[in-house]
Amino acid sequence: MKTRAAALTGPDQDWEILEFDLDDPHPGEVLVRMKVAGLCHTDKHMKYSAVAYPLVGGHEGAGVVEAVGDGVTRVAVGDHVACSWIPTCGVCRFCARGQSNLCALGANQLTGELANGGFRFHLDGVGIGGMSATGTFAERVVLDQRSVIKIDQNIPMEWISLVTCGVATGWGSVVNAGKVRAGDSVAILGCGGIGSNSVSAAVNANADLVAVIDPVEFKRSFAKQLGADLVFASADEAHDEVIQRTGGLGVDVCVVTVGVVDSEIVKSAFEITRKGGIIVLTGVADDISENTIVLPGSILTVFNKSIVGSLYGGCNPVADIPMLLGMAQHGKLDLDALVTKRYSLDQINEGFNDLLEGRNIRGLIVHGA
Repeated sequence: MKTRAAALTGPDQDWEILEFDLDDPHPGEVLVRMKVAGLCHTDKHMKYSAVAYPLVGGHEGAGVVEAVGDGVTRVAVGDHVACSWIPTCGVCRFCARGQSNLCALGANQLTGELANGGFRFHLDGVGIGGMSATGTFAERVVLDQRSVIKIDQNIPMEWISLVTCGVATGWGSVVNAGKVRAGDSVAILGCGGIGSNSVSAAVNANADLVAVIDPVEFKRSFAKQLGADLVFASADEAHDEVIQRTGGLGVDVCVVTVGVVDSEIVKSAFEITRKGGIIVLTGVADDISENTIVLPGSILTVFNKSIVGSLYGGCNPVADIPMLLGMAQHGKLDLDALVTKRYSLDQINEGFNDLLEGRNIRGLIVHGA
């Protein structure tokens, strides 16, 4: 069959809407008609760090199963599903140790090759990868069944899409990677689609102090709506007040969720964190080989600080995506408030411009809109 999709055809290019040939699902795979896809800063990183072009974009999304290959047991035709940009096999060493965000099947994230081998998108007879072996900017996509999670059909598709990346990553960066407990002090650098969910997680964890640093006034205002105690436009502006507010110590946990991380941002996080505290690095640089951690190692040692990388917020998508959606159903998370604007697939470049210029918390592609 044919499917339209937004793809990158080269480094630092705009998204192009192209028509691809799409294979039927192979054994263990499913065909999903996408309903909603989220615009995440990580998609923008693919402009600089994709292994090969063209690449079908998108890794956050929700849809409906239209067909299944032989041997599929996790879902059936008609099921509503969340697309997990890291598969969960359940049996590799990492899954068995409770680290499903590091599942061995995630090895093909940069190439877009499916776990069974090869590609399901084709352009002029050439196999094309989908970002993170998903490609949710396509109207239809074939996924490994270990990359989809069945969700109750009463839950809005927009909620499902939001939770597949931004919500889970932001939440888990605080709760799993940062191990925030009631009474802790937390600083969050960046309050976009991921950072705003870190704010919600810290507030829900009953942190004594939640301080947010973001240069965009709209995002600082949103952080206050979510329950942040202090907001600042810059780390320099925040430093003295946060140190004073924490009795001269610094915060227990600092979570870095800015769209593009550099060494100065990491240094600011390091300086605002107390002895024995944790710096969680969730954001990344455009160039994944860039040295974004340039710190005095002796101070790291004698102050016993920890720097922790956080992929997918350390979440287990099979367990945590339904858990977060349940919290939303019970009024514990306001997912609707995260959606700033909706776009058609043909408006994708407008959506990314809005993201990069700080006008969105989360923009959504509504397929068929």
